[in-house]
Amino acid sequence: MEKLSNFINGQYVAPSSGRYLDNYEPATGQVYSLIPDSDAQDVEQAVLAAEAAFPAWSTMGIEGRAAILRKLSEGIEANMEAFVAAESKDNGKPLSLAQHVDIPRAVSNFHFFATAIEHFASESHQMEGVGLNYTTRKPIGVVGCISPWNLPLYLFSWKIAPALAAGNCVVAKPSEVTPYTAYMLGKIAKEAGLPDGVLNILHGTGPNVGDAIVKHPKIKAISFTGGTKTGEYIAQTAGPMFKKLSLELGGKNPNIIFADCDFKDALSTTIRSSFANQGQICLCGSRIFIERPIYEQFKEAFVAAMAKNKVSFPTDPEAKMGAVVSKPHMEKILSYIELAKEEGGTILCGGKRKILDGAHAEGYYIEPTIIEGLHYTCRTNQEEIFGPVVTITPFDTEEEALTMANSTQYGLAATVWTSDLKRAHRVADQVQAGIVWVNAWLVRDLRTPFGGVKASGVGREGGWEALRFFTEAKNVFIKY
Repeated sequence: MEKLSNFINGQYVAPSSGRYLDNYEPATGQVYSLIPDSDAQDVEQAVLAAEAAFPAWSTMGIEGRAAILRKLSEGIEANMEAFVAAESKDNGKPLSLAQHVDIPRAVSNFHFFATAIEHFASESHQMEGVGLNYTTRKPIGVVGCISPWNLPLYLFSWKIAPALAAGNCVVAKPSEVTPYTAYMLGKIAKEAGLPDGVLNILHGTGPNVGDAIVKHPKIKAISFTGGTKTGEYIAQTAGPMFKKLSLELGGKNPNIIFADCDFKDALSTTIRSSFANQGQICLCGSRIFIERPIYEQFKEAFVAAMAKNKVSFPTDPEAKMGAVVSKPHMEKILSYIELAKEEGGTILCGGKRKILDGAHAEGYYIEPTIIEGLHYTCRTNQEEIFGPVVTITPFDTEEEALTMANSTQYGLAATVWTSDLKRAHRVADQVQAGIVWVNAWLVRDLRTPFGGVKASGVGREGGWEALRFFTEAKNVFIKY
């Protein structure tokens, strides 16, 4: 069975402990590789390598760093087929999704920040008759990047690319649930000419590797995407050490659908925004609020459409949904469906584990599930499920819709459907979220700030926001 390795100082190396973890294929429920069960010793090796590489990398010059990142982007693209197959197998998502979303976006992330750093400008502020202030932005040093399992290479590269572009050296941890494409990235980075020690990739659990990264005194910033509870722990741990923190956390996103919407567009997009990647995207809309005049019509069409959505193994060309990422996550999702029943919800479709035939009989498949009849304050409507489960609720007024939409601890994203321009602006302004799409979902411009409010996180990623996070500002005053 294949053993994956850490990537430290430009080399693939075994974990110091010699221990490995099972890596399961979600489509079959079987172990198909082993990953390093790394610990603080491995983190220390990575930090030493990053620290040694920092002086040369940070002073290489913007053009040199940008050229290497472009080559890295091109390297992923040249190996697109292998990356797509690995992502689909490791995560359980349909091959078509990895092919059209995950891996192309990883390519775009490296290319975007390779270009962005060449246009990242500092500021000056003239004080007439007094002097001139100018601001420089310097890389921080060694930074930690910890990414989740739902969009493995997509979100791994979303953190690494701006950190490297800004001149930092990186100690990165992908999720132990989906390590494979991050493991592959080391080879591509080496071939692209990335100097040894600039990017170090460590595999293992959060308590062993993630915690050591967060606590290491020489790692000056942490960029984390994952659960709100883990984010809370990181903030409590890293805060007293005065590390910079970027925390992109959970979501319980509302879709607000008014009666004057483009019905066909709202329906087709809601299907996608509810169940894309088996509902395992932090931006998925899991609470759907529908204005009462079209509630029954929308419900009927929504349920009928989902009955045609095929749940199947990832390489099935007809699959609209694949497996969820792991057995524990599958069990968590199914437990929430049972909770919804206890809370008085009616299952309109789905609600069960789906058993496939043959080699995929033990895979982690769940039918897309739509639930109605729940109060907006119940646990099912307040807690993040992160799976193919949505609730639908009617509303009568704009004020009622906003009250329900804003009732959770989360505030990551929201979608508003209406043909009334004034209402679109008004509701977008009042909904408590870091990202609002009007008559659309998941339209991403990489220049725009990405992140949430309340328990959905601290800070913003993307564009200049990411490059500002991964640099320190210094103001210099010159007297005339």
